[in-house]
Amino acid sequence: MIASVQGTVLAVRLDAAVVDVGGVGMLVHATPGTLAHLRVGQRATLHTSLVVREDSLTLFGFTDDDEREVFETVQTVSGVGPRLALAMLAVHAPEELRRAVADEDLKALERVPGIGRKGAQRIVLELRDRLGAPVRAVAGGSGTVSGPGDDRRQQVVDALVGLGWNAKAADDAVTTVLAGTEGPVGPDEVAGVLRAALRTLGGGRG
Repeated sequence: MIASVQGTVLAVRLDAAVVDVGGVGMLVHATPGTLAHLRVGQRATLHTSLVVREDSLTLFGFTDDDEREVFETVQTVSGVGPRLALAMLAVHAPEELRRAVADEDLKALERVPGIGRKGAQRIVLELRDRLGAPVRAVAGGSGTVSGPGDDRRQQVVDALVGLGWNAKAADDAVTTVLAGTEGPVGPDEVAGVLRAALRTLGGGRG
C-alpha cells in the first residue's frame, strides 16, 4: 500500500493533482478542499489510499491521516465505493460525517450526490459503531468571497458539476452563497464556498 506521497506539485485539476515523486508523476485524486491547498511548483505531502481493481490502480490523497481513515471506513458500507466516499468528504469534513452518523442526520447525508434516503439510513446503521464519536464542534461552512466576476467562482461551479449537479443548479447555488459577501477570493476559500454551496443544494432536496 502507498501510505503517502511527497514531492513537487506538477499540476492541479478539478478532481486530482499530479505530484512528482522521484521523477514519476503520480496522479492523486482528492477533494476540492484538499486540492485548494496545493500550489503548482511547491512541495506537498498527501496521505494516500490505493484502491486496487482488476483493470486499474487509483490513488486518493488527503490532507491528514484522519481524513484518509474516514475515507476507508465509509467504504465498508454496502454500496459505497471510493468515488462516493470521496464525494462524502467533499461535502462533509470528517467530524461533520461523525456528527451526522451519531445524530442520525439523514438530511445531512442526503446532501451528498448519489446518496438517497435508503442509502443514508444504511450508512447510519453500518457506521454507527465504526466511525467513532465526534469530538469537537463543527464550524460553519462558507468563506469570504467576492462577486460573480471573480475567476474562482467558475472553479466552484465546475467542482459542483463534477460532483454530479447540473450546471444551472450549481451556478444558482454559488450565486446564493456569494450574495452579500465581500473581499477577494483566496485559493484557500474555494473549499469553504464549495461546502456552503453543497449545503444549499442539499437543502433544496427536502
